Amino acid sequence: MSSCSVSSRPTDPMAVPPSYCDLGKSARDVFNKGYGFGMVKLELKTKSSSGVEFTTTGSSNTDTGKASGSLETKYKIKDYGLTFTQKWNTDNTLGTEVSMEDKLAEGLKLTLDTIFVPNTGKKSGKLKTSYKREYVNLGCNIDVDLSGPTIHGWAVLGYEGWLAGYQMAFDTAKSKLSQNNFALGYKAGDFQLHTNVNDGTEFGGSIYQKVNDKVETSVNLAWTAGSNNTRFGIATKYQLDENTSIAAKVNNASLIGIGYTQSLRPGVKLTLSGLVDGKNFSAGGHKVGLGFELEA
Repeated sequence: MSSCSVSSRPTDPMAVPPSYCDLGKSARDVFNKGYGFGMVKLELKTKSSSGVEFTTTGSSNTDTGKASGSLETKYKIKDYGLTFTQKWNTDNTLGTEVSMEDKLAEGLKLTLDTIFVPNTGKKSGKLKTSYKREYVNLGCNIDVDLSGPTIHGWAVLGYEGWLAGYQMAFDTAKSKLSQNNFALGYKAGDFQLHTNVNDGTEFGGSIYQKVNDKVETSVNLAWTAGSNNTRFGIATKYQLDENTSIAAKVNNASLIGIGYTQSLRPGVKLTLSGLVDGKNFSAGGHKVGLGFELEA
């Protein structure tokens, strides 16, 4: 279970370090954004005159034919730093989130996140806290579970571009650590380096570089202790013009991904992507993806 939470308030990257989950995010974005293999997806974002934001998403898996959808509503009361978010999906899961930011203390965010499944009556919840200021970003999430909550925590320290982070999860029912992760990195204006060790067995690293205003590149590496199998990949994104971008990536398994993103008009974005298995090119099994994003 992830202990990450997303902050809605932008910060100066050189003054306030990112959360643990956002370490290496720029490199991951080059690999992940602009692709949607094996999916046909439609996303619609609207905003009412009263300030309520609606996000509706529908998708279909081209391999299985399974369709799914979700609806999210968000309303902010800026004077009190409050944000109310409600979510529903076609698995009939209802989620409610209430958060307060920068009111009790500058940089402090408190969130109560609950989930309810009407079909089974299952209920769950999390209490999330995060605090950030110059040189430090801290967080703690607690599962609301009377049988023994799991406590998730993280801390990231940053100084002159250097970053050091720790992430843990403690299972109070079993009285033991269930997650024990470390990370080190360096972040400059156009270059980022990130390394991490998860539970002492999973090792990873990434390099991100913004070559110029149009070109971004990324490299990632990963391996597991006791295994000689090193996984690595290379990705790049090229901004053809202000409305069009292309992306490409390849990994050591010879999986080749290509993405094309076009802003057809303000508020309308089209994404086309394809995944080719280079080792089994003639065998088929390649994937394509199509996505539409509409915003009004």
